[in-house]
Order: sequence, then structure tokens, then C-alpha cells
Amino acid sequence: MEGSEELESSLLTQPWASVCFGESAFLAKAWFRDTGYILLISDLSSVWYESADAEAVGQRTKELNKRLTVQVSSFLHRLRNLMCLLLAGQPDTATSFSCHHAAGGLSLHVKSEISGLPIYWAFHCCPAPVEMVSRHLVRPLIRMSLVLQYQVQKLASLLLQKDAEIEDYRESGATLSRDRLQTEPFQEEAFQQNFMAESLPRICGAGEGQAFASALQQLYAAVTQQEAKQARKRQRSEDIEGPAPAAETTGHTHPPSPSQEDETASSSKGTTPASSPAQKPRLPAAKAKPKKAKGLFS
Repeated sequence: MEGSEELESSLLTQPWASVCFGESAFLAKAWFRDTGYILLISDLSSVWYESADAEAVGQRTKELNKRLTVQVSSFLHRLRNLMCLLLAGQPDTATSFSCHHAAGGLSLHVKSEISGLPIYWAFHCCPAPVEMVSRHLVRPLIRMSLVLQYQVQKLASLLLQKDAEIEDYRESGATLSRDRLQTEPFQEEAFQQNFMAESLPRICGAGEGQAFASALQQLYAAVTQQEAKQARKRQRSEDIEGPAPAAETTGHTHPPSPSQEDETASSSKGTTPASSPAQKPRLPAAKAKPKKAKGLFS
């Protein structure tokens, strides 16, 4: 469905947020508009999603809210506000969320109110396809790790330059006005060893719910925006160039070898390549070179 594809493309640049339902921690992201929504949620063991258009939202609204009469766009706007508050870590105090696992899927139940009337909603999520998981989680995380690695290398290089600058000041007779500001020269290898031994266990023990801190959310959004930009560029290029023309049928499964090309050219003149020595000087130099390399190791 074209609308569903547009929703997923918009969802791509939305960062993951940590949410908790009871004692269970999840990562989630969502995108809403007047004609539907898409939700992606994961407990880092499985990934589920739901994409619903306005018709499906209207039907489910009637089933869950018998006493409520509301336009679908208004109901979607209310849902969007509730989910935005949840993903921002500031859930509405009058709203409750709960999740339930059922038959390979995940249901997220919402209870809130509009103008004093209770409203109910349920996201019925099914397992996300592998391509969606790769696009929204695996590929961005790989790119983020490469960006962070490059950033660390640049910072290490900058520290070494700063140490050289400080050493030059010292050799010129400069001294610190406050001894507490003095630092040891940066040793990259020692820093990496200490980080792995001391900082890494503490970071990994922080819990899966903290997988995307605010700085990482910004990096995720920046990385996925670049991917979306490249995808649009590729699409425009394909639209301009159009489909590749079909190859002409020549009777050859593969292109003719250089020797076959020589034989064809010679036979059209009524001679064979080796029968008339007088014809050899007339062969173009470009055709003489390919004949020398008839094997990979010749």
C-alpha cells in the first residue's frame, strides 16, 4: 500500500525512545498523521509493528468506544499527543498504558479521556519483517557505530595536538597559575585499556531501557536522515534515467573473445588471420594486445 510505505518512510527518521509498561522496558517509535499511523516497538528480543489507515482506525474506534462519536482525524490527533508524551518520557497522568503478549504479537492498550469521557484504544502489533528491522534498527546502529568511531579518532588526534601545544608552552617557560589544572599527556592505548576495564562494565550494566539516550537519539535521527536523502537521490536518478534498455539478441550467450573478433573481421575480407603473413601489419594495434593475454597467468 502506497500510504503505508509513505508512513514507514516518515517513521524512519524518528528516533527510538525508551518506554516502560509495568516492569517491562521497550524501545518504541511512532508516526501519526490525519490518515493513519505506524508504530514500531521492541523489547530487544523481538520487534513488532502496526500500520493502520483511517478506515481501520475508524472501525476500531467504534468497536472500543460505543458511547463516543468523534472524527477519525480528531481521534488520531489525540492518539498522537498521548504517544508523543509517552515517548518523551512525560506520559499524561490521566492516561494509562499496558501491554500484553498474545500469539506471536503484542497488544498495547491505552485508556484516557476526552472532555471527561473515557476513551479506549489498542495497538495490535504483529512481528516486523526482517527488512523493516534492518532498516530501522540494524543499519542505523552500524552507521552510528562508524560515526562514533570516527568521532573518537578525531578527538584523540585533537588531544595529541593539544598536548604538543602545551609542551611547546612549557618549553617556552610558561607555567600554570593553578596546579589543579595540570593533566598528564594523553596516551590513547592506555585510555582504551582503562575504558574497557572500568567504564564499559558500568555502561553495559545500565539496563536495556537506556539504549537511546538523548544524544544518541539525535545521532540516530541524523544518520537516518542521510539514508532517506540518499534513497530520494537514487529514486530521482532512476526516474530520470528510466529502465535499462534490453540487450540485443546476437546469438552469443557471452561477448565474443578477442580471437573471435579477429576471425570475424578477417573473414569479412576473404582471408583468415594466419593464412596470409602480408595481412598482419594491417591489423590495428588495439587488436594485437588482447590476443597476447589469453589466460590469467599467460
